[in-house]
Amino acid sequence: MNEGKMTVLGAGLSGALLSTLLAQRGYQVQLFEKRSDPREFGLEEGRSINLALSYRGWSALDQAGLREEVRDQAIAMRGRMMHDATGQLSFQPYGTEEQAIYSVSRLGLSQLLVEEAEQAGAELFFQHRCEEVYLDEGQALIRNLKDQSSTRTQSDLLVGADGAYSTLRMAMQKTPRYNYSQSYIEHGYKELSIPAKDGGFALEPHALHIWPRGGYMLIALPNADKSFTCTLFLPYEGKESFAELNIPADVSRFFETQFPDALAVMPQLTEEFFQNPTSDLVTIKCYPWSRFGKNVLIGDAAHAIVPFYGQGMNAGFEDCRIFMNLLTECNQDYPQMVQDFQRLRKPDADAVAELALSNFIEMRDLVADREFLERKKIEAELHHRFPDHWVPLYTMVTFTNIRYSEALRIGQQQDRIMRKVMKHYDYASELTDQDYERIVALLNDE
Repeated sequence: MNEGKMTVLGAGLSGALLSTLLAQRGYQVQLFEKRSDPREFGLEEGRSINLALSYRGWSALDQAGLREEVRDQAIAMRGRMMHDATGQLSFQPYGTEEQAIYSVSRLGLSQLLVEEAEQAGAELFFQHRCEEVYLDEGQALIRNLKDQSSTRTQSDLLVGADGAYSTLRMAMQKTPRYNYSQSYIEHGYKELSIPAKDGGFALEPHALHIWPRGGYMLIALPNADKSFTCTLFLPYEGKESFAELNIPADVSRFFETQFPDALAVMPQLTEEFFQNPTSDLVTIKCYPWSRFGKNVLIGDAAHAIVPFYGQGMNAGFEDCRIFMNLLTECNQDYPQMVQDFQRLRKPDADAVAELALSNFIEMRDLVADREFLERKKIEAELHHRFPDHWVPLYTMVTFTNIRYSEALRIGQQQDRIMRKVMKHYDYASELTDQDYERIVALLNDE
């Protein structure tokens, strides 16, 4: 039985999972969250984008023994279902028939992880806000929002899992030579929905639906109740932007022109459009993730990213898995452990941020491009013929635990090769067996 004490700020997905893992390992855990208990009050507005759970996330859930519980509320999505402007469909598998990403409800997963943390022995304190952080002591001043009383934490390590606007990180930002950046893209997002139709799904349930339209897009992920959670990604300003959609008639006209088949199954579109908030999309980078070896950031607090690779939650969960592995090795040398953690994870956090931004361009622009689709066919065939030598970037990121930084490096190498290939071939059907062998051989020449 460990005697270590851990304080975790933030009972979001990463904070709740880490608290579960720590308590299972025998640590004394106190988990503080300024919001209400999601098991009683749900989630606040603007935070219910569906989540795409993939291999890295499952690996961390396996570590906590939670695969089956989560699998019960997840729906397999085996590829992208593309919707063109006329409503014509085309399906692009993510990988092999066995490979899928899983749509899970943010609220359902949050409720499950909070419950598991409590059952594992963590002490949970909702409506408790971190007011001040004492970095050199690894302590925090916590205010109970119900009775306004305050308490000062005492633990071996203070963990900031408190999201993109982390209180712990903000305290670090006030220290000398602290590196921090935040950047917003010009797009915001708004959640909408497609309800169940005649007791069933209105669209194919085992796919992530995408309506790519160049500078913007609509996506839809399936829910267990046969509905779909939709997200509209649209610029804030300019032509075809949120600024142009001011009255219900504008919204209806926009969807009728750009997403006619979606509009046909969205009876509450205009009500939801004006009722639901428009939210920002931010990338946050910072370093170091610890000061004085007595505290550490994980998840969005350390590396918030845009959602276009479906890796935000998965990266946070991977933080938890690697955190626990290093904790096992550290022999209670927590300062050394957090140094090892940030050195290991920082390059991967930067890499997945870059991947997420570039995948937005792919999703909204390229997935309907003929040359891009032919290139994907060639890469899929390369992977089929030489599975140990050519692994597509999406496969590395989504279906393996290869480090994000290594996946990015290999992906950039493959991109240079494929650019040369596509100068000589228009269609995958033009390539011979010898051509495929020559392409793979180029990996060794790079």
